[in-house]
Amino acid sequence: MPPTLDSALLTGWTRAATQALERHRAEIDRINVFPVPDGDTGTNLLLTMRAAAEAVRRVRRESRENGDGSARGVAAVAGALARGALVGARGNSGMILSQVMRGVADALAARAGPTPAGAVLADALCRAHRLATAAVARPQQGTVLTVLDAAAGAAVAAGPERLDDVALAAAEAAAGAVQATTGQLPELARAGVVDAGGLGLYIVLDALAALVSGRSGTDRLPAPVVSVPESVSPRDVLVAQREGGRPGHDYEVMYLLEGMSADRVNALRAELEALGDCVSVVGDGDGLWNVHVHCTDIGAAIEAGLSAGRPHRITVIRFADQIGDDPGSGCDARFVRDRAVLMVVGGAEIAELARSAGAAVLERPRDREVDVADLVAALAGTRARHVVLLPNDSELTAPAERAAVLARRDGQEVLVVPTASVLQGLSALAVHDPQRRVGDDVVAMAEAAAGTRTGGLLTAETEALTWVGPCEPGDVLGITDGEVVVIAPDLAVGGLWLANRMLTVGGELVTVLLGEGTDPSLADALAAELSRAHPEVDVVVHRGGQSDYAIVLGVE
Repeated sequence: MPPTLDSALLTGWTRAATQALERHRAEIDRINVFPVPDGDTGTNLLLTMRAAAEAVRRVRRESRENGDGSARGVAAVAGALARGALVGARGNSGMILSQVMRGVADALAARAGPTPAGAVLADALCRAHRLATAAVARPQQGTVLTVLDAAAGAAVAAGPERLDDVALAAAEAAAGAVQATTGQLPELARAGVVDAGGLGLYIVLDALAALVSGRSGTDRLPAPVVSVPESVSPRDVLVAQREGGRPGHDYEVMYLLEGMSADRVNALRAELEALGDCVSVVGDGDGLWNVHVHCTDIGAAIEAGLSAGRPHRITVIRFADQIGDDPGSGCDARFVRDRAVLMVVGGAEIAELARSAGAAVLERPRDREVDVADLVAALAGTRARHVVLLPNDSELTAPAERAAVLARRDGQEVLVVPTASVLQGLSALAVHDPQRRVGDDVVAMAEAAAGTRTGGLLTAETEALTWVGPCEPGDVLGITDGEVVVIAPDLAVGGLWLANRMLTVGGELVTVLLGEGTDPSLADALAAELSRAHPEVDVVVHRGGQSDYAIVLGVE
């Protein structure tokens, strides 16, 4: 029976493409000389594909749990594939790859009746080329767009019937187009390499061709040989660009953007074009956009997003940090510092507090859970060889460990300290010493976290029976270790009762985090009461901005 584009095939493709990019990431990074020789195209493609694969795994698991039918399943999987790639897209190459996945989702959604699978794939690649070309402010010949165009044309010419014939034709055309890129861009010709983004796209398409044809994926990449000649390094390319009068920008700025109407996209692109180059703005059709620009004025690039919608997950990378290592020296240019601590937090104020204490921060999205792809991308974004990851939620410990495994596979050493709350994370961060041996430092951080007891206050919304009796809507519940231990009439009383209970086994420091919208006077009154009742205890108050608990308490 000929293969078809169903949810099982899409899942297998994401898995196979991810594995292929894992095998060839370093090679793709090494030949990355255009538009900026920053040595991260392979890494960006891999992180984007991993985000897509994680989204697919999540929706397939939910579909099985809900008993969805196969037709609904493939639509859900394709939509997750596209949105996961968009949310996780990194760099220009990741943005283009996300549009390939959106093309697949749109083609599957648009098919009418028993459309041949080959025709659906051809339509998907044509849609992807149109979307990707429209997203890029200045399309150029000899890039990933050229490779995508060749693949789409070959897919259409192969005929609509068999998926394997169309997939093989697209992959073979992509391979030929990749080879041709060396002669289409001066930067590639000087370095003697093919376009890195185009090579990555070929690997993704070849993974699909291998899957539907039953052969194993190729490990032989298109010629010219994928290596940077010793006589010409990416740094030489950068110097040649700038000595030749080509303007250089210092930073890569990326962010997700919500709340922007489709008719505002061209205006945003124009604003970003006035600031820099390599501008791309891609969306999912449902109001979420991913924005990318190379520029020098970081603030202006972010302000352009603020005028168009609500930017978040902002990433800024300085090119000088990425280009600092010689690719032939054996150093990994992805890493610009030795040590980092990454914290997962749930509010803007606590995120700023963690940053001020020296941590890199991943802010939890409001509309979904943090997943493995989010964590892997945040780990890569630290640009550190050794990272201590503080998940600050017991339910995030397992995803954090999976993310650490993936990061280690890419050469980054990651250790997870299983903090169960943000206050445990702050306690661990407080004793972090980058001058100490890594192992000793992690032990000290784990001990500090374990020595911090945490609790929180929230308001009951329904009647319920708890360990300490029944509660009514409007009651304030004090919770520690996942159990209700206090029922109080209001936050002021609940905070005092919960703190007193937590201090029965001793403590030296009480930390109070105020949630989003919580009156600061509540914390001031609580601090005063605790100082009278426990003069031996210090009380520290911070605005955390968390949305789940009105007040979070920590006792060290």
